[in-house]
Amino acid sequence: MKTHDFKGHALDEHNLHLGEGPNYDRATDTATWFNIVDKELHELNLSTGAKTVHALPAMCSVLARIDDKRQALVSEHGIYIRNRETGATELVVEIEADKPNMRSNDGRVHQSGALWFGTMTKTGEGRTGAGSIYHVAGRKVTKLFSGISIPNSICFSPDGATAYFVDTMENIIKSVAVDPKTGLPAGEPRVFSDEREAGGAADGAVCDADGNVWSAHWDGGSVHQFDPSGRKLAIYKLPTPQTSCPAFIGQNADRLMVTSACEGMDAARLAAEPKAGFTFDLGIRVNGRFEPDFKWD
Repeated sequence: MKTHDFKGHALDEHNLHLGEGPNYDRATDTATWFNIVDKELHELNLSTGAKTVHALPAMCSVLARIDDKRQALVSEHGIYIRNRETGATELVVEIEADKPNMRSNDGRVHQSGALWFGTMTKTGEGRTGAGSIYHVAGRKVTKLFSGISIPNSICFSPDGATAYFVDTMENIIKSVAVDPKTGLPAGEPRVFSDEREAGGAADGAVCDADGNVWSAHWDGGSVHQFDPSGRKLAIYKLPTPQTSCPAFIGQNADRLMVTSACEGMDAARLAAEPKAGFTFDLGIRVNGRFEPDFKWD
């Protein structure tokens, strides 16, 4: 296993409080990501360099394309449908409406068109074991796993037969067999990689066309690459500690975008970490793949 120094560049030089949920739309060559706490959706056209920031009605953490006109936004309230042209949003599915202290976190669309996402507390108070991971197929919501403090690393193997996730506080990435036709679990979770001694905590992840898992490590300032067996292949460093989530970008899905955060940093710490919260291109070529659309209708 080799550790690589950072050879990429910043896609966006803003110190986001909590950059998360990166995504890419091939049709428009547009990368998107969230500033969760500040209720913002950031949008960058990679062809033109045009940048837009959209205000949102809630803390959102996952964007899933439905079609050319609509996006699903997973939020602290549940799932919104967003009109891409007007920016108008409509809350269509409530999640944990009786728990105002909770918000959404990491998530991704399975090849079946179903959506997985997790929930966690908005503050550290009462966080341990408070969250869950859900499966959403249209309007049908199924709780898959509970007792999870910070759900992350949700991604799927190229054949749709394996799902990955982690409780970042536990820091052991899990894999579980799933039905490729539905995205529902077909077995019990098992250990994919124990990251407790790896440096940083496993956060968001994505799985490439070869089945390799790429995991951002919070407080590790890095992205770790694993093969399908869980063997660590490489570590790629970034110039900021709170790296949060990767996504494949570019017309060939051959670039890796990584979000980060400056959460909890005071002025002195931010001065020492001036790139905290930036959004990066890792600067390497990868064999990525595009995210499936969320089947809403």
